[in-house]
Amino acid sequence: MFDSYAENTLRYNQERCINCGMCSSVCPHGVFTPGKEAAVLSNSSSCMECGACALNCPVQAISVESGV
Repeated sequence: MFDSYAENTLRYNQERCINCGMCSSVCPHGVFTPGKEAAVLSNSSSCMECGACALNCPVQAISVESGV
């Protein structure tokens, strides 16, 4: 059973990432940080599932069920 207090719906495919920086720019909680080759999912537990990162990712490397 899904426990919204212990996990979230954020999924990140680092292999698809082109390191554009949009996810780290739009995330209000600093879930992503810029990396050398790709963005780094540095604080996934802080994700509030707003969906801003997924909406702004040009290569659909991020998915989140916004509003869950």
